[in-house]
Amino acid sequence: MRVGLFVTCLVDIMRPEIGFSVLKLLENAGYEVMVPEAQTCCGQPAYNSGERAAARDLAEKFLREFEMFDYVVVPSGSCGGMIVGHYGDLLRDDPELNGRFERLRARVFELTDFLANVAKIEAVDSAFSGHVTYHDSCSGLRELGVKQQPRALLSRLPGVQLTEMKDCEACCGFGGTFSVKYGNISTAIVDEKCANIKASGADAVVLGDLGCILNIEGRLRRTGDTQTRVLHIAQVLAGDA
Repeated sequence: MRVGLFVTCLVDIMRPEIGFSVLKLLENAGYEVMVPEAQTCCGQPAYNSGERAAARDLAEKFLREFEMFDYVVVPSGSCGGMIVGHYGDLLRDDPELNGRFERLRARVFELTDFLANVAKIEAVDSAFSGHVTYHDSCSGLRELGVKQQPRALLSRLPGVQLTEMKDCEACCGFGGTFSVKYGNISTAIVDEKCANIKASGADAVVLGDLGCILNIEGRLRRTGDTQTRVLHIAQVLAGDA
């Protein structure tokens, strides 16, 4: 079975090591993984800013580059939510393109959902150990139903102690362009998230969306916390953290 890996532009530009951890996990699960070199953005920033034409162009580009794969895996709830939840809206006025997308949509998965419910992996080859808490990224949780999947995978790591933080489902304040347009509100939200992370007593916060990682880690560091680790779940599961 061939899997197309949609790396996401943030991973590609900011934390490419996450992409390599995802690649390792998928190959260890027995899949042939392909990474289309021309891939770029999912179009979410444009879509959220009202630039429908630009977002539609990116939706068509994604369709051309990924529709030939058996599955498409996305290590980001926000990008996965954009693709699964909003491409249909962008392509609705073109029956041919929309039909092609509808055939693809059922094969697009967020990473932990794919590992837990499609690959159905029973064991995770990772030596990671530590006390962690988990942050539920908004789009993954609310648009894709990603909640128990990452926790089930973490439970297969004998060295991991998971403590749920207060309001683990609450937003971190990033929201893409929201954090730029409403900086003061975003800062107040992420301050509350950081306080809940610290109160959990965990040494690391684990999550599945790089936008949240950059926002939470950036705020922790700017407020003097240089110890709490902020990790993508792929890094933990692959033993690369």
